[in-house]
Amino acid sequence: MHTTRPAAVAGLFYPENPAKLRQTLSALLASATPAKLAPAPKALIVPHAGYIYSGPVAASAYGQLGGLRDRIRRVVLLGPTHRVYVRGLALPEADRFATPLGEIPLDREGMQRVAGLPQVTRSAAAHQMEHSLEVQLPFLQQVLGDFQLLPLAVGEATADEVAEVLEQVWGGDETLIVISSDLSHFLPDALARKVDGGTVDAILALNAHINHEQACGATPVNGLLLAAGRHGLHPEVLDVRNSSDTAGDPERVVGYAAFAFTARHEADQPDADKGATLLKLARSEIGSKLGQRIPPPAHAEWLDEPGATFVTLTRQGELRGCIGTLEAHRPLGEDVRENAVAAAFRDPRFMPLSRDEFEDIRVEVSLLSPAEPLLVASEADALARLRPSVDGVVLEYGHYRSTFLPQVWEQLPNPAEFLAHLKRKAGLSMDFWAEQVRLSRYTVSKWKEGAA
Repeated sequence: MHTTRPAAVAGLFYPENPAKLRQTLSALLASATPAKLAPAPKALIVPHAGYIYSGPVAASAYGQLGGLRDRIRRVVLLGPTHRVYVRGLALPEADRFATPLGEIPLDREGMQRVAGLPQVTRSAAAHQMEHSLEVQLPFLQQVLGDFQLLPLAVGEATADEVAEVLEQVWGGDETLIVISSDLSHFLPDALARKVDGGTVDAILALNAHINHEQACGATPVNGLLLAAGRHGLHPEVLDVRNSSDTAGDPERVVGYAAFAFTARHEADQPDADKGATLLKLARSEIGSKLGQRIPPPAHAEWLDEPGATFVTLTRQGELRGCIGTLEAHRPLGEDVRENAVAAAFRDPRFMPLSRDEFEDIRVEVSLLSPAEPLLVASEADALARLRPSVDGVVLEYGHYRSTFLPQVWEQLPNPAEFLAHLKRKAGLSMDFWAEQVRLSRYTVSKWKEGAA
């Protein structure tokens, strides 16, 4: 006899009417502008608030699954328990989970495989009202259609215990792992953006020591980070916001972020090696102009491919020069060399770099993705769609033009302040806006030398 865990938070966290729910999901997914990932993601981290609050952020992750409807046949879903204490990870007693969009069969074989682990138990109560799991289901039904679900409510457990469970059900291309977690809770907007920025950096570094002040789902997140490192997955942040960006009070916000984890192709140049090459190339070129003989890195074919970069110099923690290119119009190696020299000697904000300063500077190289237009109806729309800590932004109005790299979010974490200072950098007033303002955004891979 089949038992079904009914929808428990429909009407509270998402629309209860099936037609309205599909309409809401379609609108959220259509408005998301996710990065184009290759290969397809193996795992996602997504938020779990009501759709009015975190739906746009979650959509940026689920939008990555387009084209995988016929490939992904199983979803392993982990989320933190909010209402019932659980020691370890809890499987449900049911055979199916229901939402207004229909029933989802559970992966009985996978559940049996993990049930023998000492940290895994069964608890109908832990799943009965657990929204961290349920709010993900309509998104998954919308983008994947038919699939089997393996849900685990995560309570008091170690990251290693979670990782051990994930290993048992890791599977191949047919399996997607989804971790449900919000970020910081109930901090003022500015402080929340600072705290959440640190959490984003930790996740991107696969640092499995996130605490529950940083993320309510810290336990399953840390377990995924351990497993991701062992499987060679690369995390990419897709969106970062908080409830004040959508529908909440800025004095008391909840943070949301979405991440995708993908496997690297063996033929890809490892990021660390690529970064070391670009940093050495930039320093060598600056040194050559100062009479310093620093051997350049060995030439690699990928340096001949078009690339757009910014080279940033700092000295004792202060900016000492920053020049770059927004569009790839020359070989990557040449672009880095030219921008390094320009940052050192032709940034109009600074005197040319001296030989005495050379050993004190730290070099940072940012490699830009192609910019994509950000179509907005108003300044408020622009502020709602900017992704703090993710987006580099280009602003254009007539002959006025400026850009901020994503790194600038560290100093200006509030979207309104970020955009206001971007306008000032372009030569416009900080409160200026016009229909003719054009925005575009890009992301960066960045590398920075160690302390001088």
